[in-house]
Amino acid sequence: MIEGQEDVTWEDWRALARACEEHGVESLFRSDHYLSVEGRGDRGSLDAWATIAALAAVTSTVRLGTLVSPATFRHPSELAKVVATADRVSGGRVELGMGTGWLEAEHEAYGFPFPPLGERMDVLEEQLQVVAGHWADGPFSFHGRHYAIDELDALPKPVQRPGPPLIMGGSGGPRSLRLAARHADEYNTVYKTAAECAEMRRNLDEACRREGRVPIPLSLMTGWLAGEDRAALLERAGKLAERRGHDGGAESFLAELPESWLAGTLDELTASLGELSSAGVERVMLQHLLHRDLDAVEEIGRRWGRASTR
Repeated sequence: MIEGQEDVTWEDWRALARACEEHGVESLFRSDHYLSVEGRGDRGSLDAWATIAALAAVTSTVRLGTLVSPATFRHPSELAKVVATADRVSGGRVELGMGTGWLEAEHEAYGFPFPPLGERMDVLEEQLQVVAGHWADGPFSFHGRHYAIDELDALPKPVQRPGPPLIMGGSGGPRSLRLAARHADEYNTVYKTAAECAEMRRNLDEACRREGRVPIPLSLMTGWLAGEDRAALLERAGKLAERRGHDGGAESFLAELPESWLAGTLDELTASLGELSSAGVERVMLQHLLHRDLDAVEEIGRRWGRASTR
């Protein structure tokens, strides 16, 4: 998972996608932001779905998706169309993550409305339904408080049927879990420990039961900093500390990382991933902040990618 708003260029994206395919990394996700979330005004961001559509044309195996596309950025009809287009270009390899949006500064800068959270949740709930309706067979209509669709049969449909996987992002609140249980194919949360994920897994299962659905997958997006051994880990920690403006050195940077991060040697992180699996997490999106470090992508693929299971 790459934070595309932190000055990830098209050349970087091409290199990352090639590395994923070469080393058997199953999926390449990206954030959907227009401004740096670290407050760095000198860092640019290519549009998430334009990037994914372009990558779809120059890749053949890696799956591509967003974590997550804010409901505040796009009309759901436009979002459904661009995702269906990328799915067609890729031959059925895209996934759509959706959320409320949270970075107020980018909304102000680009002129996007940023209503209170409750209203953004209302918008997201309608968008989830509109997007799914676009992809469904035959015409559909929708009349909500924010959107109205009349007898639309949006063609062509995506390659994936009944549509690309819909991933809803959230922090595990009751309404968020309820919306995911009702409308999504997967629930994704961020920066949680194994214990917190286990509790969320129980709550998500209960929400699905109330909606009459089989439990949907739970996934986690969290910080990733790894090395073959302690020396390699410290080397990467030093580079990330420098990139983030931390002047205390590698050891102090590591010590100050949140408990939810996956930071350690590859052997240590194998154990950590096992704990998350036992807690009910079905996949983990590894937030790789040193995005030009392709050796780290190779390590992920060698340890946990497709090639590692052959």
